[in-house]
This record gives sequence, C-alpha cells and structure tokens, in this order.
Amino acid sequence: MARDSVYAIDPGELLQAYTLGYFPMAQHREDAHAVWVLPDDRGVLPLEDARAPKKLLRLLKREPFDVRINTCFSDVIAACAAAAPGRRETWINDAIIDVYTMLHELGVVHTVECFRDGHLVGGLYGVALGGVFCGESMFSREDNASKIALLYLIARLKIGGFAVLDTQFFSAHLAQFGVKEMPNADYQTLLAAHLNDPADFLKAGPYLSAGTVLQSITQTS
Repeated sequence: MARDSVYAIDPGELLQAYTLGYFPMAQHREDAHAVWVLPDDRGVLPLEDARAPKKLLRLLKREPFDVRINTCFSDVIAACAAAAPGRRETWINDAIIDVYTMLHELGVVHTVECFRDGHLVGGLYGVALGGVFCGESMFSREDNASKIALLYLIARLKIGGFAVLDTQFFSAHLAQFGVKEMPNADYQTLLAAHLNDPADFLKAGPYLSAGTVLQSITQTS
C-alpha cells in the first residue's frame, strides 16, 4: 500500500466524534480506511471505583519501571500498532497514527510510558476530553509493564480532576481494575455530564512517585 493512499482523518472531526461516543478503528494495520465505532456496551472506569490486584500493588512498591509521560509518543503508538505474540493484527493504521500524532502535538492526546534501563518496555495512550480520558491502546514488552502504566494513569487522572476512564470495551482483564460494562445510553449520559469538567492531565507534573500512585489506588480499593 502506498503511503499517500491512506484516507486522512480530520482532527476536528475526530474530537467531535469523541463528544458523541465514537472512535475510529481500521480492520487491520495496512487498511487504508478507518470506520467510526460506537459500541452497544462500553467499558467504563469511574475513577472513584479504581482498584488493583494485591500482587500488582506489591510490584508497584518495588518501582520496577521508570514511568514518564509524553516523551516518545511516536514510539508508543508504533508499538501499539505493531503485531505481537497472540495479536497478529491491530486496528491502528497509518491514518489513525497521523491524526493522533497531530492531536498529541496539540496537547490533547497523552502517553504514559514505562522504561527499564533506558528502553521503552510498555505504555499506553489516550485522549483527554474534559473530565473523561478515553484510553486508546496499550502495549507491553515486559510482564506487567502496561498494567503499571495503567496504575500511573489512574493516579494521574484522579489528581488532575478527571471523573471517568473510558476503556471502550469491557474485558475480564480490565474488570480487575474496577472497569464496568455500561450500556451506550448510560455512557452517553455520563459523557455529557463530564465533557466540560476542568480536568488537567498535567496537574501532577511530569513524574509521580510509586507511593503517590499506591495511595491513590488503595484509597479506593
């Protein structure tokens, strides 16, 4: 596929779609198209209900990774778009990479990144929309790296005044962090209630200590 054959997504249209609950997905990595998706049932984490498995919290105390934000967006989204063991295809195509890169440069899309010995080993990215953070994708090159990134994300969102982490879809894996399955109608009500919240992803500063993250999670467990 030639790079210039990709169907572009307008960043303004994308943000408008998010306010209505839609997000884009491609059928596979090399697909030139992306479609707008609105799930009948949504994965939603009200941040006041956040929790984590005790084993993961014990790992968090040992600070296994150097966790940063917004330092290597292109590397994070490329890793999320890449094939991995047990995941031969992903839904992130070039058009999606392009538009989220633009929104990252505008300060709307953010990353949480886990490093070990200077190497990126896990992370996630998503869209900040009022008091709702729409999680898009995550990856791990080491055990538990994406889970630790998620804990840091939850803590940062709580400090920044966010109310909801939208995970798009529900899974048993996400349920261990407090994610619930919600009908679209209920999600739309929740989304509308928090779109204009004055939340700030950067309020916590560039770094959070493991102790701060642990306190944020265990206070709601």
